[in-house]
Amino acid sequence: MKKIELPPRGLETLFGVHDQNIKYLESLLDVRIDARGQDVSIDGGPEDVKTAEQILEDFSELFKEGRQFTDKELREAFAQIAEDRAFSLRDYFTKARFNPAGKKQVASKSANQRKYIQAMQDKDVVFGIGVAGTGKTYLAVAMAVQALMQKKVNRIVLARPAVEAGEKLGFLPGDLQDKVDPYLRPLYDALFDLIDYERVTRLLEKRVIEVAPLAFMRGRTLADAFIILDEAQNTTSEQMKMFLTRIGFGSKAVITGDVTQVDLPAGKRSGLIEAERILSNLEGIEFVYFTEKDVVRHQLVQMIIKAYEEHTKKSHI
Repeated sequence: MKKIELPPRGLETLFGVHDQNIKYLESLLDVRIDARGQDVSIDGGPEDVKTAEQILEDFSELFKEGRQFTDKELREAFAQIAEDRAFSLRDYFTKARFNPAGKKQVASKSANQRKYIQAMQDKDVVFGIGVAGTGKTYLAVAMAVQALMQKKVNRIVLARPAVEAGEKLGFLPGDLQDKVDPYLRPLYDALFDLIDYERVTRLLEKRVIEVAPLAFMRGRTLADAFIILDEAQNTTSEQMKMFLTRIGFGSKAVITGDVTQVDLPAGKRSGLIEAERILSNLEGIEFVYFTEKDVVRHQLVQMIIKAYEEHTKKSHI
């Protein structure tokens, strides 16, 4: 049994309303944590006790440094530490969070999201593959915005293949831009969430940020740019090769997609699935995989994805 002393107000924050935070930590690590006065005791298996002890020590130091905590942040941090014991509470509150454009702070919400952020910092080409709602696109846009604001790149290019997911584009009213925009809307949504509306509009007008269908990339070489290819499962082999060979000096490329949601016509191979096979062993390229555990939307979304996966498995048996 280990004992740690915590300041009284720190104890209230750590334990949370009706001790919900600490109960959550106990369930994750299979430990028992009790407080008597300012002393906190931890009981359980040696490895779990060691992890819980490190969490409490980090919490105590951060609290004394004046760090503020919300229950949600603490629980997210506990879940990530339980999944990856090398990660610490200090890491979560000092390294795993960033503010791309001064408007909104972005934080990883799972070990895989953190791995993805790290990969985008370290590698020139990163593939983020997994189900919807895992933050693949949003985090890529956040990293691109940060790179632009820190002048590591001169511009951002956001592209999507304009593949019709069962709907026919020709029947939509308006010009090409109007017809294309519904496909690109998720990319605009991420931008407007991270940067003030007027600033985004200005950057789009100056073409410092470009949001375009993948076909618009043909014949160009993009240097000093952060390029994101979203919905990449709907690229053909030729489109994927074309995209990957557009990358110029000083550029980073992030390719995101969900291989279970291919909307290509029958007989067309997904460029994302093929790239996974061809490029997985190349140095300088990293593949990060997301599962339903990484879904950051409503909890029901997680359950829906799981139910569909189980149904698909049964239908293949």
